Amino acid sequence: MESPETRRDAVVEELHGERVEDPYRWLEGDGDEVEAWTERQNEYVDSVLDDDVRESLEPKFEPLADVPSFGSVTARGGRAFQSVRDADQERPVLTLRGDGDRVVLADPNEWEGEASMDWFTPSPDGEHVAYGVATGGNEQYDLRIADVPSGEVVHEVAEVGRTNPGMFAWADDGFYYVATGGMGEQMSKELRHETLSGERTVVGTHDDQHVWPGLDAHRGHLVVSFSEMSGGTELAVLDDGEFVPVFDGEDAAADVSFAGDDAYVRTEKNAPRGRVLRADADGFLAGDPDFETVVPEGEGVVRSVAVADDFLVVHEHRDAHSHLAVYDRDGSPAFDVPLPDYVSVDGLDADSDASECHYRVQSFGTPATVTRCDLGARETETLDAPSLDTEVDVDVTQEYVESTDGARVPVFIAHARETTPDAETPAVLSAYGGFRINRTPAFSRFRLPFLADGGVFVQVCARGGSEFGEEWHEAGMREGKQHTFDDVIAAAEHVVDEEYTSTDRLGVVGGSNGGLMAGAVLTQRPDLWGAVVSAVPLLDMLRFHEFLLGESWTVEYGHPEDPEAFEYIRDYSPYHNVADEEYPATLFTTAVGDSRVHPSHARKMTARLQDEGQGGPFCCRTKTDTGHGTGKSMSMAVAEQLDQWTFLYGFLGAEANA
Repeated sequence: MESPETRRDAVVEELHGERVEDPYRWLEGDGDEVEAWTERQNEYVDSVLDDDVRESLEPKFEPLADVPSFGSVTARGGRAFQSVRDADQERPVLTLRGDGDRVVLADPNEWEGEASMDWFTPSPDGEHVAYGVATGGNEQYDLRIADVPSGEVVHEVAEVGRTNPGMFAWADDGFYYVATGGMGEQMSKELRHETLSGERTVVGTHDDQHVWPGLDAHRGHLVVSFSEMSGGTELAVLDDGEFVPVFDGEDAAADVSFAGDDAYVRTEKNAPRGRVLRADADGFLAGDPDFETVVPEGEGVVRSVAVADDFLVVHEHRDAHSHLAVYDRDGSPAFDVPLPDYVSVDGLDADSDASECHYRVQSFGTPATVTRCDLGARETETLDAPSLDTEVDVDVTQEYVESTDGARVPVFIAHARETTPDAETPAVLSAYGGFRINRTPAFSRFRLPFLADGGVFVQVCARGGSEFGEEWHEAGMREGKQHTFDDVIAAAEHVVDEEYTSTDRLGVVGGSNGGLMAGAVLTQRPDLWGAVVSAVPLLDMLRFHEFLLGESWTVEYGHPEDPEAFEYIRDYSPYHNVADEEYPATLFTTAVGDSRVHPSHARKMTARLQDEGQGGPFCCRTKTDTGHGTGKSMSMAVAEQLDQWTFLYGFLGAEANA
């Protein structure tokens, strides 16, 4: 089947003195013609995917879908809250964990439609829990407050927009939250206070498109963090309707935790790898804190701090993998929590009234395991450990490659222990490189068959993340964005030179900002890849700011309307760098309900490659019942992963062994 034809319009505009063609701008719409184009492209994807490969992978994926998953534990008021997805469930369920059976507080599997519960936050006394409900993965939430332990919904606020746990805080007489506009209007933000009886007060509005407010509360005071998308944070306390500045992180991140008489601030101000400050809570809330450093900057990059009754638990990244250190509340080192090599910790949480913490640990070969640490006894116990039918003993090494400006870039290389890679080995490389998001060792259940079938997985800690602190992030943003792509290219050349694989057996995969990465290395070095998968991507970087959350990302990428930024953005924008040359097989994926990245990026790039590029095939898979990534049912995830891995197996020459 030939790729579908796409109408090409003569759309040309002059930007900063340069004529820029945009022949597929009509694909930014959502009318009948675009819908028909989408249907034809989906049919084309179906014709490209190898049915034999898909049929051989499907029986491997289905048992993996049946493996339970366990969210991290949040303990409040002597109660432990956790989201859990059992083997026969499509979506996770909010539960109250006890000595016996779990008590179900909210079960999306019993709700109508494609509704999901994507986040929750219990009250400090554990008597109530708030959670967000969205439909179709669009991240547009209804807010529900449930009684504990009955699970009865005692209050509901419809259509609060992009509210998440960081934009919600419990108060003595109800709660605070940030409501946003709907799809296309998400930049408008309204800070509200509401009681459980429904009395609502608008505390203030915030229309700065580059700043998202975060909320915390203590002793009847509301603390607001005004955080730019790229890191800079100011902490302020609401006093008589006015925001009183308390801590200015300037260009650095900051967040605050309260415990009894203390306020702890984790910040990168004057400490690019992070440190922890302490102040008297009353002084902080009065707007006059006297800070002292209790955990100074060290060799690791501080990611989060959990405050227990007598302890601080500090999660660090050292060489892009996790380390947990426990301190007394005054900052004196107590002990290190034992962790395996090359793992990631997430969901670190502690109740300031208890001497314990909870967290999850995962690696390339081990799914997320929920752990409790008794801080007083210095003992750990595993609470939940998923059991896999597909057992793969994964061998992991960390190597460093030299990139532009002499940067030493960490690269994780994972494969089954019995695999001896060579030039004939299929390999998949992944990276992100943006928005301070780090690529540490992580488990993916649907990657296991590829490793079991002799494949190699390569993960690049490209600049733009903050694996080595804020400097690493800044080196991959705005005018330094090309460094992200340089790092990925350097890693690809390394694994080829070292004969872990060869160019026709090497694929690259990325999503969102990582989808931009995949699109950029596709257009800059098409000779390096046998296949490319670019999921929910940004690709037209001269118009990304026109849609959805795009304007807020100009802090990270630069603004295309700025002449200087235009120059460096134009140089790497994938859509504007398609040429009449040979490109590898490429699959773009997108979703109609994506409330972050507009589907026009994937549509326009596909159309341009199909018209102007050679090689391929160039495919675009569009989902109509999901969004950017959250809220997917397990069956949706299986279908999506089958598409991607069928494509990669087929074009990288991987064999699905029995």
